Amino acid sequence: MTDDSEPTDDDTISGLSRSDPLAAVSPLDGRYASRTAPLSPYASEAALMRARTRVEVEYLIALADLDATPIGLDETAREALRGLYAEFSADDARLIKALEVEGAAGYAATNHDVKAVEYFLRVRLDELANADEGDGQSVRSDEPIGDAESLYPWIHFGLTSEDVNNLAHRLLIKGAVSEAIVPAIREVRDALADLAREHRDTPMLARTHGQPATPTTFGKEMAVYAARLGRALGRVVVATGDLSGKLAGASGTYAAHEAAYPDVDWRAFAESFVRGLGLEHTPLATQVNPCDDLAALFDALRGVNNVLLDLDLDVWLYVSDRYLGQRTVEGETGSSTMPHKVNPIDFENSEGNLSKANADLTFLADYVTDSRLQRDLSDSTVKRNVGAALAHCLIGYSKADDGLSKVVPNETVMREELEATPEVIGEAVQTILRREGDTDAYERVKELTRGRSVTLDDFRELFDTLDVDEDVRAELKALTPAGYTGVADDLVDEIDE
Repeated sequence: MTDDSEPTDDDTISGLSRSDPLAAVSPLDGRYASRTAPLSPYASEAALMRARTRVEVEYLIALADLDATPIGLDETAREALRGLYAEFSADDARLIKALEVEGAAGYAATNHDVKAVEYFLRVRLDELANADEGDGQSVRSDEPIGDAESLYPWIHFGLTSEDVNNLAHRLLIKGAVSEAIVPAIREVRDALADLAREHRDTPMLARTHGQPATPTTFGKEMAVYAARLGRALGRVVVATGDLSGKLAGASGTYAAHEAAYPDVDWRAFAESFVRGLGLEHTPLATQVNPCDDLAALFDALRGVNNVLLDLDLDVWLYVSDRYLGQRTVEGETGSSTMPHKVNPIDFENSEGNLSKANADLTFLADYVTDSRLQRDLSDSTVKRNVGAALAHCLIGYSKADDGLSKVVPNETVMREELEATPEVIGEAVQTILRREGDTDAYERVKELTRGRSVTLDDFRELFDTLDVDEDVRAELKALTPAGYTGVADDLVDEIDE
């Protein structure tokens, strides 16, 4: 690379443009572009421009509703103004970028992304003011905006950039989580619930500390994950609903607003405005929104990811133990050298992406809640990476869902291993004997089984020596590993709908 970071001829790959996914710097916009596409309306720079435009337009309209201000906007004007963000286009985004970095439409370069939106609105207001019906403008009548210049002072009136940014970011994050992240989590949760119900009574050896333990069913184990994921999802939904915005000026004191119109209840105005955008209101802030709400959401997403990371690890081990097989995909290569392999790649991919997401979410949660004194700008660049963290989440969820759609419980292997591990009924034996008043029940079974290979016949020989009623002896002899699953199948019904 040259000093100015422009690719040299030797570095350039012939025929690849920067817009080609194969040239993307990040796999989020390259290899995984199709999986992260649902986040583009919320995580792209153009999306942030549009959200800022929405905040500025709605703020201008809200100011017009105050008796104290001389702003007159009829319904036609309001509809035209709202069209500026409702019909926001690539050309709009390019104009805002040009206003920021090189200057456009008679304005010098702002070198400030929010100021560029303010000037963008001036440009579009001029166009609306001079529009004729049928000239291609998205308006309902001639001259929907009368005197555009009279509205210039009221765009961004009394605001600091963070008033706009904190609201815009939360609108985007709320949309991204509600429309892309939450549905993807629900799909995984539903897939787990389906597996749980289908295999509710499929017996399986459980392991605690990696050692054979009391049997369970595959369905019950999947039900545990479905329930955990459902609870974690609920925390995400609550945290999303708690996203909270501020509109309080440069130091959070409403000073500029109060100086201009001291008779207006600006705190009530701000609360009404923020809630009108679908957000909770933060009344106490510095220049920045404290961002505790974002940290809570990021932590809630980490909770979801931790559940699925646990699932990814367990399923990987189940595949390794041959408890789970995987449906093959026609033409797919499992290994470049071993043709027989069907690797658990979806769960491995999910694990990697969710681990990366958690690293990003932890960093974000810690970082956005800190700010030097009343404000520093380091948070600005950091918040631009929220979309990347959400993208890794989305890839992880979709890969886990793909993997679950392919796994097939190998009931034969599960039963064979249960039959080969009869010592797991030892818990039931000593518990029944305790019920019958045998004070040495635990020690008796321990002596038979600990550190030894035993068979069901060994247990039955023990049962024949016990001083118990015949019905108790029959009860003990009826015990089998596959049948010792308690109410595991009924527990599947504990999954919340």
